[in-house]
Amino acid sequence: MSTIAKQEKVSYMKDIKDRKVAQHNDLITSVAKMDKIPLKIFELAVSYIDTDNPPQDNIIYLSKTELFSFFAVSDTNKHSRFKEAIEKMQKQAFFQIKEEKNKGFKFKSIVPIPFVEWNDYNDKVIIRFDVAIMPYLIDLKKNFTQYAITDIMDLESKYSIILYKWLCMNFNQFETYQFKHSRTQKQLYGYKNPQISLKNLREMTDTEKDYIDFRNFEKWVLKKPVEQISEHTHFNVTYDKIKKGRSIAEIQFHIEKKAHWKDEKYKLNDEVAKYSIEQKQQQNDILFAKGIANPYTIKLLTSNLITGLDMANQETIIGLSKHVYPLYDELVKSNGEEALTEHLGYVSDNMVDYTASKKNIVKYLQISAKQYLENGVGEIVKEKKEQRLEAKKNNIRLVKKAPEWANKKYKETTTEEEKARFAELQKNMRK
Repeated sequence: MSTIAKQEKVSYMKDIKDRKVAQHNDLITSVAKMDKIPLKIFELAVSYIDTDNPPQDNIIYLSKTELFSFFAVSDTNKHSRFKEAIEKMQKQAFFQIKEEKNKGFKFKSIVPIPFVEWNDYNDKVIIRFDVAIMPYLIDLKKNFTQYAITDIMDLESKYSIILYKWLCMNFNQFETYQFKHSRTQKQLYGYKNPQISLKNLREMTDTEKDYIDFRNFEKWVLKKPVEQISEHTHFNVTYDKIKKGRSIAEIQFHIEKKAHWKDEKYKLNDEVAKYSIEQKQQQNDILFAKGIANPYTIKLLTSNLITGLDMANQETIIGLSKHVYPLYDELVKSNGEEALTEHLGYVSDNMVDYTASKKNIVKYLQISAKQYLENGVGEIVKEKKEQRLEAKKNNIRLVKKAPEWANKKYKETTTEEEKARFAELQKNMRK
């Protein structure tokens, strides 16, 4: 390889190691009716899409140098091989997407890249995605998976690429929810050790009519791909065969993320990644310490709005500091400490059996503070003072009514039994 070619390849590798592929999960679980090369061309092209700034006219620009480097193609016949791969992708390759709808399933067949243009006198390759595939590549507010393009660079079969993407989809959910409280331990275990029926695995890998003998299926669709994934990506993967009766019915995978994954050509330096994680944790520790020391935290504790367990939860305290305490600052600045005391007492008195607040106390307190501010805090405080004075004069016990927003939220998130119990408690409060 010439010096110029080597320099181009080094430059390309520096750029590609930072690029990610993001796809909707419906595309991850679709059937890729194509070989390894067209599938890799598609994945490489997707890595150029900026989801925040979608490409105009669905067009992106690659270079032949990058394409040949990505596929590790030698100089011999590389142009003719590239042409063959493009022609095959356009004539034969498509995704068969299966989407679950209310009444069943909806099926789509999409040719992902119908237009490719290049010439023999410069390095540019123009690729235009089909309009039907774009929602699965840019409309990614939820249910999508992201992974490094370099992780599929050295995978040697379409089955290893398909399987890797599916494993990423599951493990990414494990990483997303492992430190949150919105998933059970059983669900977390399922993300890290995903199961799939043999029928669905054959469907996803487009092998329903291939490798009928399970021994061949295991060799080419399971064993070799798992070995490649463990060797060339940041996952170590094993699997178990689960029988029903005498037949293999399901496959369960076990995913472990490598603690020290290094590949100087294609991967970010592990020490840099480690430093980034440590730096983020240090920042969180500082925010947590500041949150604990904040006088508002003590006020919430003494008002019985948070517990000792909440005090020990870093995510909760940081969330309060970011989303709730600025509202309290605004409330105190405009109406004084008495307004905040009144507000916290009011919320505490009316948080009767409100189950949603226990699940997300940060969101509950944020909504209540916003509502209190929007309703005109000064008038509310003044009104409460007058009510207390009048009640004291006439020796009348004040009945506090839950705010409209709390009743609405409660009714939307509770069962009929909980609503009945809540109504009974409100009735007792009026006595």
